Amino acid sequence: MMASGFALFDTAIGRCGLAWGEHGISGVQLPEMGERETRARMLQRFPAAGEAVPPPEVQRVIDRIAALLRGEVSDLSTIALDIDEVPTFHRRVYEAARAIPPGMTLSYGDVAARAGAPGAARAVGQALGRNPFPIVVPCHRVLAAGGKIGGFSAQGGIATKRRMLAIEGVQLDGTRPLFDSDAALGFDPDLAVQHLRASDSVLARVVDEVGPFRMRLRPAPSVFAALAESIVYQQLNGKAAAAIFARMCALFPRGRPTAGRLLRNSEERLRGAGLSGSKLLSLRDLAQKAEDGAIPTLGEIQNMADETIIERLSEVRGIGRWTAEMLLIFRLGRPDVLPVDDFGVRKGFAIAYDREQPSPKELAAYGARWQPYRTVASWYLWRVVERAAARKVMPLSAAEEEP
Repeated sequence: MMASGFALFDTAIGRCGLAWGEHGISGVQLPEMGERETRARMLQRFPAAGEAVPPPEVQRVIDRIAALLRGEVSDLSTIALDIDEVPTFHRRVYEAARAIPPGMTLSYGDVAARAGAPGAARAVGQALGRNPFPIVVPCHRVLAAGGKIGGFSAQGGIATKRRMLAIEGVQLDGTRPLFDSDAALGFDPDLAVQHLRASDSVLARVVDEVGPFRMRLRPAPSVFAALAESIVYQQLNGKAAAAIFARMCALFPRGRPTAGRLLRNSEERLRGAGLSGSKLLSLRDLAQKAEDGAIPTLGEIQNMADETIIERLSEVRGIGRWTAEMLLIFRLGRPDVLPVDDFGVRKGFAIAYDREQPSPKELAAYGARWQPYRTVASWYLWRVVERAAARKVMPLSAAEEEP
């Protein structure tokens, strides 16, 4: 008989957590934003289990999980799980999911049929969304109809799901391009709003006033093109920036800027589109870094952590943390981004909470309660500013128009 406990351990996708008890493994935790957050989530999920050195049988489970996430052959289907508190239907769903071998996928409908509930795809999705044993119960191998990736409730959303599938060699040919305007967000908006309502009564009132979360991803053919557009739009009003960017795009085949062609375009042609000298220097630096491989591709950026993306992109002239955060929110659909330097978010907070505008540090501290859906909280605070401006019939600043 094992005493209950939990441990954190390193894997190829980050630091995971695993809890155990006398009846087997009682839970697995995918990486949060950092080790502190992962540990806090384990303490929240398993308050009676203290952090401890794993007994030998648990260490073997940890080793098998880590091996799988390194891309090695590792069978997790025989690991004993503590399912005493798991509802009967969920047990059937988890058993069906555990039968999916690495490198293979099934749809939610397929799993429903195998669980003896044909037509219950939505219920399967809900069961997998509450999966206490991710990786061991491989909910990442279950896709939406038509091979679309579907949702994923872990930190990083569908980017984490894509990464786990890629490690196992799964090709997601049926999914939409990353920067497709109709692409699904990397998280469940309804679940996010429920979390914000429960964690903050003031924000719950804002949600009631603003209405449903309606953010949509913005299309772009590449990471380079998305960042080039951001550089052009900086410190300009929307109409002027749109006109300059359109003239710049007209210099490229099919209107799609690429790093190589931008470097080959003459300064005279680019300046003729309306670009300032400073913006031209920033665009050329971006293009050169993209050519050198310092700017991640669409495929690479899917598997990168938020902070890693911010660090990489901030090396480009003219791109700072705020610009990188806007890409994370509006291009990648990352769920937990709080742009504390954004004037609109801070102003929205001041209006909603009827207090002085917070400093970035103060906003970050307060916003910790919104994790892991700070993106959604930010979106609602932007809407607060919009509504206040509409009531006063006053124009928004460029920073407030951006979202």
